[in-house]
Amino acid sequence: MSVPTPYQGQFDGTRHLFAVRVYFEDTDFSGVVYHARYLHFMERARSDMLARVGIDQRSVQEAGQGAYAVTQLDIKYRRPAKFDDALLIISTVEAVRAASCDIHQTVMRGDDILVEAHVTAAFVSPDGKPRRQPAEWVAAFQPVINRNADKD
Repeated sequence: MSVPTPYQGQFDGTRHLFAVRVYFEDTDFSGVVYHARYLHFMERARSDMLARVGIDQRSVQEAGQGAYAVTQLDIKYRRPAKFDDALLIISTVEAVRAASCDIHQTVMRGDDILVEAHVTAAFVSPDGKPRRQPAEWVAAFQPVINRNADKD
């Protein structure tokens, strides 16, 4: 028996595109997506984006070097998603610094913007202290940084 490969997003220039479907478990009692579920969708998209640029978070974490932690999140909810909606999470890297990166994420349903977020993820040591992220990670980000982020 062959096992299907899990879904992977893709890049469109500097934009990482990641599709998700809204399942019943994502909704609240009113039938719309529960606000915290968008954080799950965006986390999956960011993790996939990192993997697509060649960043191996697991090996660095298992080697005891550290991991990313979200240190700041600014989110704007515009419209609700509902059960069975097909959503697209668009992620763009806006800035990469020695110990952190800024990512803008938009959750779309067709042409409608549902949610927008600005996320700062810092690289932290196993004891939770900020530290420089691996140099190869900083290099891996370079081709996908949206150099026009402040002009959008």
